[in-house]
Amino acid sequence: MLRRHYKKVVSGFKEWSQLSHAEDYLIYPENIGSYLSIDEVSLSKGELYTFVTNKEGCAKKRTLVACIKGTKSKELIEILHKIPLAKRKLVKEITLDMASTMQLAAKMAFPESRLVTDRFHVVKLVVEALQHQRIKLRWEAIEKENQAIKLAKEQGKKYTATLLENGDTPKQLLARSRYVITKTPNLWTADQKCRAEILFKHYPELHLAYKHTMEFRAIYEQNQKERARMQFLNWIEKTKTLKLENFNTAAKSIKYHLETILNFFTNRHTNANAESFNSKIKLFRANLRGVIDVKFFLFRMEKLFA
Repeated sequence: MLRRHYKKVVSGFKEWSQLSHAEDYLIYPENIGSYLSIDEVSLSKGELYTFVTNKEGCAKKRTLVACIKGTKSKELIEILHKIPLAKRKLVKEITLDMASTMQLAAKMAFPESRLVTDRFHVVKLVVEALQHQRIKLRWEAIEKENQAIKLAKEQGKKYTATLLENGDTPKQLLARSRYVITKTPNLWTADQKCRAEILFKHYPELHLAYKHTMEFRAIYEQNQKERARMQFLNWIEKTKTLKLENFNTAAKSIKYHLETILNFFTNRHTNANAESFNSKIKLFRANLRGVIDVKFFLFRMEKLFA
């Protein structure tokens, strides 16, 4: 009863200036700053909304610049063009992921801006290639164990699993190494160090892939843009010679997005503030136990972030 009274009378929702188009888009030109982020979030039933946020807002008041239903570049451009051109020209830099639709929309809507492909999305792409290598080896280990069990049954023997030095079976070792291979060696615990040594001893191809991944991550410690460019190109060329199939796709994507990836080294900005903003939206959604009325949810979100 109180919630209904708040929504219909106290909140001012019925008089909201953006109510008529809220489910399709919200825009707040007054919140534009020099440095923006673009990312998408699922609000309800898997429906994606694209959020344009101001880094200077720090995921608090005056952070939200635009909220647009969908991720199609044509729709994003159409809505963002509702913001006066003079305002859009104030934007100097935009951080975003590797989605081509986002990049096209950002380029068309903010003509004076520099696009920066988010560091963490790029590193994640390479780490996923490493994880694919681990998963492939794990499936091979599972199949090998299945064949050994079948053979033991045919011979009327009891199957005994092969145990490695730390007590893991090969498939267990590969499953439990998921987080180990995402860390640098200096962050390993004693148990993780032991597991990594056994893992790389039995699977040298995974060790090669791990070192290749760590070499890529180390490039981001570089401070000079042109030196970083050479290191990225060398890494791409090395990928071809190592014959690591899972890394070829990642290398091609990095080569395609190289210029926007290199723009990171100008100001070293990331999409961390957008991820923080997304986390707050998800927490807000969880506290409400889901989104039933999308328009009212967006209205309350405006009060918090716009």
